[in-house]
Amino acid sequence: MKRYVYINDDEASRQQLYCVNRISNRKYTVLNFLPKNLWEQFSRFMNQYFLLIACLQLWSLITPVNPASTWGPLIFIFAVSATKEAWDDYNRYLSDKKANEKEVWVVRQGIKKHIQAQDIHVGNIVWLRENDEVPCDLVLMGTSDPQGLCYIETSALDGETDLKTRVIPSACMGIDFELLHKIKGLVECPNPDKDIRRFDANLRLFPPFLDNDVCPLTIKNTILQSCYLRNTEWACGVAVYTGNETKLGMSRGIPEPKLTAVDAMIDKLTGAIFVFQIVVVMVLGIAGNVWKDTEARKQWYVQYPDKGPWYELLVIPLRFELLCSIMIPISIKVSLDLVKSLYAKFIDWDNEMIDLETGIPSHATNTAISEDLGQVEYILTDKTGTLTENRMIFRRCCISGIFYGNESGDALKDVELLNAIASSSTHVIHFLTIMAICNTVVPIKSKSGAISYKAQSQDEDALVNAAARLHMVYANKNGNILEIRFHGLIIQYEILETLEFTSDRKRMSVVVKDCQNGKILLLSKGADEAILPCASAGQQTRTFVDAVEQYAQLGLRTLCLAWRELKENEYREWSFMFKEASSTLVDREWRIAEVCQRLEHNLEVLGVTAIEDRLQDGVPETIETLRKAGINFWMLTGDKQNTAIQIALSCNFISPEPKGQLLLIDGKTEDEVCRSLERVLLTMRSTFSQPKDVAFVVDGWALEIALRHHWEAFTELATLSRTAICCRVTPSQKAQLVELLKSCDYRTLAIGDGGNDVRMIQQADIGVGISGREGLQAARAADYSIGKFRFLKRLILVHGRYSYNRTAFLSQYSFYKSLLICFIQIFFSFISGVSGTSLFNSVSLMAYNVFYTSIPVLVSVLDKDLNEETVMQHPQILFYCQAGRLLNPSTFAGWFGRSLFHAIVVFVISINAYAYEKSEMEELSMVALSGCIWLQAFVVALETNSFTKLQHLAIWGNLIAFYIINWMFSALPSSGMYTIMFRLCRQPSYWITVFLIVAAGMGPILALKYFRYTYRPSKINILQQAERRGGPILSLGSIEPLQARTIEEDVSPLSITQPKNRNPVYEPLLSDSPNSTRRSFGSGTPFDFFQSQRLSSYSRNCKDN
Repeated sequence: MKRYVYINDDEASRQQLYCVNRISNRKYTVLNFLPKNLWEQFSRFMNQYFLLIACLQLWSLITPVNPASTWGPLIFIFAVSATKEAWDDYNRYLSDKKANEKEVWVVRQGIKKHIQAQDIHVGNIVWLRENDEVPCDLVLMGTSDPQGLCYIETSALDGETDLKTRVIPSACMGIDFELLHKIKGLVECPNPDKDIRRFDANLRLFPPFLDNDVCPLTIKNTILQSCYLRNTEWACGVAVYTGNETKLGMSRGIPEPKLTAVDAMIDKLTGAIFVFQIVVVMVLGIAGNVWKDTEARKQWYVQYPDKGPWYELLVIPLRFELLCSIMIPISIKVSLDLVKSLYAKFIDWDNEMIDLETGIPSHATNTAISEDLGQVEYILTDKTGTLTENRMIFRRCCISGIFYGNESGDALKDVELLNAIASSSTHVIHFLTIMAICNTVVPIKSKSGAISYKAQSQDEDALVNAAARLHMVYANKNGNILEIRFHGLIIQYEILETLEFTSDRKRMSVVVKDCQNGKILLLSKGADEAILPCASAGQQTRTFVDAVEQYAQLGLRTLCLAWRELKENEYREWSFMFKEASSTLVDREWRIAEVCQRLEHNLEVLGVTAIEDRLQDGVPETIETLRKAGINFWMLTGDKQNTAIQIALSCNFISPEPKGQLLLIDGKTEDEVCRSLERVLLTMRSTFSQPKDVAFVVDGWALEIALRHHWEAFTELATLSRTAICCRVTPSQKAQLVELLKSCDYRTLAIGDGGNDVRMIQQADIGVGISGREGLQAARAADYSIGKFRFLKRLILVHGRYSYNRTAFLSQYSFYKSLLICFIQIFFSFISGVSGTSLFNSVSLMAYNVFYTSIPVLVSVLDKDLNEETVMQHPQILFYCQAGRLLNPSTFAGWFGRSLFHAIVVFVISINAYAYEKSEMEELSMVALSGCIWLQAFVVALETNSFTKLQHLAIWGNLIAFYIINWMFSALPSSGMYTIMFRLCRQPSYWITVFLIVAAGMGPILALKYFRYTYRPSKINILQQAERRGGPILSLGSIEPLQARTIEEDVSPLSITQPKNRNPVYEPLLSDSPNSTRRSFGSGTPFDFFQSQRLSSYSRNCKDN
């Protein structure tokens, strides 16, 4: 579909064929907020369930308690969620209002007028002044620069801070300033899309400006919404996309929520509890009906009618359904959302994750997945700008078979090269010329005469600056005329065409005309596999292949430079085809690439450049630490194979020979790749039990074939290898590899710094963006942004691990407190004729769910089982989180059993102490409730590892608040609890009962915990002991593979203060876990720290799918 935009046509504008420029990011309006928000909240199953329960409680015949006990918490939780949504939407409204009411200059009826930005229509000519924000997507018509250039800042669009140049279409060149507001024409463009790097359109100007000649438009002829005009006095353009149809507006939107492993487990546990609840309800319902028809009618005080209504059999089961509905905690979602928001704030507030060089702090964009950081199993990382600094330095080169810079390590100081330049060696001069002008760099001259360069690529910046230091200075660009200074001479070239770089072509070229002699030249630079195959038939390229290999072995980035002279007729014929391809609106990129291929052949390869990109500080240490934590690393890069391998070796991705082994997957055909893949798989299987660090290397071509035709075999290879190096991969292939690992049920984290990493970052379970020199595109698309790669260690080991531990406790405790009160209700039913009568009144139940048991546990967000220094020193303990040791059916069964045991204790002691003739049911209810509150205070205290004043205040202050609140209710005659708490607190029997409940309930728990902590300590317990005794915590040291290890060898560095007469009992890490066969890291890894001898034979990636 096409869009036809008539320029400066007031009549077409009045028809409003397209949307006006009113920006709206709001989710709601005043009228639809309540119904839409309620619809969204009730679209969740749990909310539907609680609404059903609340509605059933309105039926007075079956409700055992006042409906307020459910409606109160339900309304409170919905109100909290709705308030948060309303506040967020109101802030979006204020932001939209500010943008919509900004005043701009627009041409209306041939006159420039001042209007609000929201009143701009498609086809209007908009005038901008320096530093103005662009209000909509514009096609440039004119600028204050004589050559039709303007400079824009796109940081709000793609995060890149370097200024970019934009140019008016060739059809608008030379139009006088006074005539711009009268210009008429037609822009033929595609319908709105969100691709900010592409705009395939055509322009036709009506007479007298131009006689309907078609002028192709690209993204370089546009300035997009939210960019800023810089270093340009004025510019004007025609509005082509407005409002929410701009490229920025189309790219806005709420990303799909990510489901964490913890959330998935909570959903499964909720389902299990629901099934258990239904079974309990059916059993008790049948028992209640049987008792009613047999025993109940014999009791004089039970007055059942002889014949009831048709639904009589449903009354007791429904009553038990309402009684047992609190098995599923109504507050769990709000509680989890609240603490997850706090986890995100902890990341934002972490001063140790601020990049001191740039001042950039870490930031959590997604507040819902922090606990997933502690369960990461695979990290897929970009190389350039992520592992490296992305600061390119020209180091070496090879020109016509002669190597420069090999001895000194710096070609710029190589005497032989300097002498060749001084003698004006032909090949060297051509080589430097390509370095200087085959690019998109813009030279900027300061008032002092100094020349600086604005480059969109760090490689181009390095090449242009290196050429300048070698006396080939790119001095000026005036329209299409480039000026080069060389030894005092001014050399001018006219740019005829630019063949832009794409990830498919992997090269760029310019067609220039030498203004001195009129020769037309094609200058090209690109990857070796893109340039060397295009060399002329008679040229020997072996030297250049060797140069590329040599530089790659040093970890340097390589580019090949080539050229050829074009004949006039050849260029004119090709130029016609290029213009035709550039003006098509369908498959323009593919058509242009095909036409470019017709010109880029028979090249004379001049040489190879080698650019250094240094590793960031702390990268090797970070990768080594995270590998010890059981995390596998894959490097996905666009660089060539040898360069990637050298970087991988230098940053501890893989070990050098003989400890490490690299297996290569290559081939250009399906059969070759199949044989290579089978060979590597065979080697992987045979070396799996050997102490070798085995990794595989694959390039983009072989990877494409493997993913398309050998998915299963490549998936098996991925699960067998801890490390992979994927070279020459495209952005789509990066995303495919993430999807492959996710399909194997692994938790993936993708980290990158550039726009080409966005798809990978968004595809992964967790996306991390680095705020780097390539801009903020990756950081904005990611769930978390950090300043440097080294901060990833703290993000995972500290924030991820703490978040997982806290969420695991909070979620299981929420079920525990709900099950506790529900079991007491069930037990009470056995002494109340199985009638579904509630022991507790409505006020107590509501306060229990919302206040008494929620506040203490919310401060668990401050709990730390180990100090941060200990966690960073012993990364192996992350394996507990990866294996789901703290939240799984086994641990949940423990909490389930604890709630059942505590319910028995509370019920039995309370009944025996207060179930006599003179007691009131309200007294019994309050004693049982007091026992629950005291028990839960001690449970929270027992599970807390590090106490702060706030935690003490929340736990014990909440206990005091319980009595204060109930004293207040006891003073109200209408509360149903009149004088109850006053009387109880004066009775010694009450306090003795509470003491017995606490002693009987917590005694066995304390004894079991002491036994495990003392005689069967986990590795975390051992570290806790060392911390509390104040002794030094030694490193675990290296763990040699394939050795029969004893517990003394594993634990002795940690338990330095352990009594000598104690025989430590080894705790198999996963023996009691439902995921016990999920994965074992196998030999050759430092994770034998967690392996018992009987687990050592398990396959590392054995899955329980």
